[in-house]
Amino acid sequence: MYKLKVEGNFSSAHNLRGYKGKCEDLHGHNWRVEITVESEELDKIGMLQDFKYLKKKLNAVLEDLDHKYLNKLVQFKKINPTSENIAKYIYDRLNPQISLLNSVTVWENSTSSATYEE
Repeated sequence: MYKLKVEGNFSSAHNLRGYKGKCEDLHGHNWRVEITVESEELDKIGMLQDFKYLKKKLNAVLEDLDHKYLNKLVQFKKINPTSENIAKYIYDRLNPQISLLNSVTVWENSTSSATYEE
């Protein structure tokens, strides 16, 4: 099995509705997002997919989240903008565009992440 990973970043603010603790208050993160594609086969030139293509698609989605207050975005009006929900949102946006998408991992800091895969 071959796997490729690319990373992107965005900065945003959020707060967690219904959470009892510091994360209930408005705060921000410099998020790191990693996407993984995988396949047992390579193309005729020996590539799984082009890194440049993957980065372009990822960065286009992250641009919509960058320097935003996530709670005010329509996609997070009814669900909390947790790392888990952000990972699923990014996966759902990328899945129609990246045929071999396996997972999306969202890091809110250097030691804490959430991964979504189907």
